[in-house]
Amino acid sequence: MNGTPRGLNRVLLTLIGVLFLAAGALALALATTPAVALWWQGWAHGAADQLSQEAARTTLPGNGGSWLWIVVSLLLVLVVVGMVAWVANQGKGRANILADEYDEDAAAGRVAISGSVAEQALKDALGERTDLLGATVTTYEVQGQPALKVRILPRQGVSPREVAAEVSALVEALDLVLGIRTPVLISIGAGARARFTRAERVR
Repeated sequence: MNGTPRGLNRVLLTLIGVLFLAAGALALALATTPAVALWWQGWAHGAADQLSQEAARTTLPGNGGSWLWIVVSLLLVLVVVGMVAWVANQGKGRANILADEYDEDAAAGRVAISGSVAEQALKDALGERTDLLGATVTTYEVQGQPALKVRILPRQGVSPREVAAEVSALVEALDLVLGIRTPVLISIGAGARARFTRAERVR
């Protein structure tokens, strides 16, 4: 439900993983195969000589330095900016306000309900159940509208249908108390603690 760029994350992790695998395979080959080590030494010397020649041809007038290193520095700055932007986009979509309406008839003012109200109410109700190992409630913004995600980790052998139905009843009761109807994703999770088949239900 959040705005984390999962597709981009998978692509980046795949590329990084491939690069690390290639680097590890090369390091292993250099350490165990003399022919590969000789090839690497020859290639490294050739690459260093070519880089020196390129730097000499791209010398800036007046100071004797090369503009090639300026380009490399700018590319590194762009990489750092891209990494910062990527980190900033992780976990987006969280919301603090569950409802924000202006009522002209009853209160003649704006009424805002914090998402923590619904989160704490549902957590308290679910925390009293002995058939659940854990429950988390989070408020997200989906297509400009607030929504709740209820993630439940039941004990082994507990019926997911019964758990989903009872959580739905709690959410309906919360809607009556708050006077609003909020979309809710009920996620029944699996894990080593529960060994439970995953199921999801959108209300």
